[in-house]
Amino acid sequence: MKLDPTQMADWQIAEAAEQNIKPIQEIGAKLGLQEGELIPMGPAVAKINYTQTWKRLKDAPTGKYVDVTAITPTPLGEGKTTTTMGLVEGLGVLGKKPIGAIRQPSSGPTFNIKGSAAGGGLAQCIPLAPFSLGLTGDFDAITNAHNLAMVALTARMQHENNYDDERLAKIGIKRLDVDPERVQLKWAMDFCAQSLRNITIGKGSKMDGYEMESGFQITVSSEIMAILAVASSLKDMRERIGKMVVAYSRSGAEVTTADLEVDGAMTALMVDALNPNLVQTIEGNPVLVHAGPFANIAIGQNSVIADMLGIRMGDYLVTESGFAADIGFEKFWNLKCRYSGLKPDAVVIVATVRALKMHGGGPSVKPGKPLDPAYTEENLKLLEKGCANLTAHINIVKQSGVSPVVCINGFYTDTQAEHDLIRRIAKEQDARCAVSEHWLKGGEGAVELAEAVVEACEEENHFEYLYDLDMPFKDRVHAIATKIYGASGVEWSEAADKKISMFEADPEIKQMGMCMVKTHLSLSHNPDFKGAPSGWILPIRDVLIYKGAGFVVPVAGDIKLLPGTGSNPGFRQIDVDVETGKVTGLF
Repeated sequence: MKLDPTQMADWQIAEAAEQNIKPIQEIGAKLGLQEGELIPMGPAVAKINYTQTWKRLKDAPTGKYVDVTAITPTPLGEGKTTTTMGLVEGLGVLGKKPIGAIRQPSSGPTFNIKGSAAGGGLAQCIPLAPFSLGLTGDFDAITNAHNLAMVALTARMQHENNYDDERLAKIGIKRLDVDPERVQLKWAMDFCAQSLRNITIGKGSKMDGYEMESGFQITVSSEIMAILAVASSLKDMRERIGKMVVAYSRSGAEVTTADLEVDGAMTALMVDALNPNLVQTIEGNPVLVHAGPFANIAIGQNSVIADMLGIRMGDYLVTESGFAADIGFEKFWNLKCRYSGLKPDAVVIVATVRALKMHGGGPSVKPGKPLDPAYTEENLKLLEKGCANLTAHINIVKQSGVSPVVCINGFYTDTQAEHDLIRRIAKEQDARCAVSEHWLKGGEGAVELAEAVVEACEEENHFEYLYDLDMPFKDRVHAIATKIYGASGVEWSEAADKKISMFEADPEIKQMGMCMVKTHLSLSHNPDFKGAPSGWILPIRDVLIYKGAGFVVPVAGDIKLLPGTGSNPGFRQIDVDVETGKVTGLF
C-alpha cells in the first residue's frame, strides 16, 4: 500500500505502516542488546533494562550527538519531532546506524489541540496508539508518586492539627508544623483541566483533612518528571526524590519528602519508569522514548539515561529539545549537558515557511481553524521580515559554540523562491541550511538534511555553557534574558526578589542550575510579541525550587502549570473501531 501523507491522516499512515512493523526483539538486536537487557512490553514496544545495559556499555565509545530544536513555533508546532524522525530515517538511508531519542507525549496535548508527539507523515514513530496513550505507564508512575507526596503532606497536616505532641509522639512522628500558606506542590494529573487549577480541599469535619487552598498541575510539570529526566541511576533517583521540598514550616524550615518518610514509597512507584522505552520509526530505525515535554514549564528534554545509552549504541544519536532554541535548546545546553557530561556535535534548527510568515506579521494562526491564504501562497516580503526570528535562534545556538544546521521543514505549499530566501538568510548568518521533505517522502526526503548534519558533526566546535554555576542567580537570569531572549533587562517582583535572595544564601542551592519558565510562543514573556522583539523587560513574578532535580525555577510572566483544554479539542476526533479494537483519529 502506498502511503501518501497528502491523502491520509497521520493515524491512517501509522495504521498502514504497522502492518509491516518489525518485532521489538529485532529492533533490540539492531542496538546490540543482549539477553536480559530488553524487556518486551508487547510485540512492538519494550523497555531497556538500564542498570544491566549501562553496566556493559558505560566504557563503550560514543557516537555523534545531535540536538534538534526550532524557531519560535505557531500554536500548531513546526515539526521538531517529525524532523527528528525524518533525520533518523535520512541517516539510515545514508547507511549510518542512527538512533532517535524523544520525549513521551502528555495526554494533555494529545487530547487537546496539539495532538500526539510521534511525528507525522512518513516521519513518525510507531506503534502510534500505544505511544500516544500511556506507552508503558511512566506517566502514571510519576502522577502516582507525586500525589503520594501530597497525600503524605495533607494527612500529616490533618493529624498535627487534630493531635497534641504527646499523641504524635506515641505514633512515632514529630511535629513538622507545616505552614499552609507555603505548600509548594499541587496535585498532579496528565490532562489540561483549567477548572482544577485552584481548588479548596479538606472541607467537612476534622476527619476530612486540613482545609486549605490547593490546586492541580500537569504531570509533566512535576519535579518527579524533572528527576526522571536528569537521574543517572536508581540510587541517584532515590536520593533526589528524598530532597524534594514539598512545603515550609511556620518557622521557615524546609519540609521534604524525607521528612514525611514518603520518599522510599515514591521511589518504589518509579522503579520501572527509570528504564527507557523502545519503539521504531516507520522505516524500522530504533527510537528511545523517555521523560516528558513542556519546556516552557519544565526541563522539556528526554532523559539523560536515554542519551547516555543511545550514544553508545549507534553512530548518531538524534535527540530533541522542547519548543524553540530560546527555551528547549537553552535548557539542553545549560542543564541537560551538565548532567550528562555530553556535548553536541551538531544542532538542527527546524523552521517552516508558515511560522516565519507569522513572525513577519502574518494573520493569527489558531488550531482547528483553516490557515489564511497568506500561509499557502507565496509572500516573500512577509517571509523575509519573519526571518528575524530565525536569525535570533541561529545566534542563540552559535553562542553555545556549535555551528547550527537550519532545516527547512518543507510543506508541499511552499515555493522554491521561499526556500531560496531562507537559504540565503541562513548563509548570511554563517549557518548550513537544508530543505527536508521527510513528512512527504520519509528518509529519502531527508537525505540533504542528513548529509548536512554529518558534515556539521565533523566540524570542530567550541561548546561552552552560557553561565558558570558560581555566577549569582540574578546575573544568570539577566544573561539568559538579554543574550538568549533579547530583553533589555529583568524586573523582579517583591516576592520573587525575596525568594531568590533566600536561595542565594543557601550554599547547597547556590550551585544548582537555572530552569526558566516562559511562554514558548515568543522570544519574550509575551506570546503576542512575534519576530525578534527588542526594548522589553523580562518580568520575574515568582521563583520555585526543585531541590531534588537541582533546579532554581524563575517564572516569567503569567504561565499556568496546568494548561487549559481548548474549544475544539482533539478528543472529539478520537475513537475506537469496535470490530478490531484499533484506535482512530489520533493526530
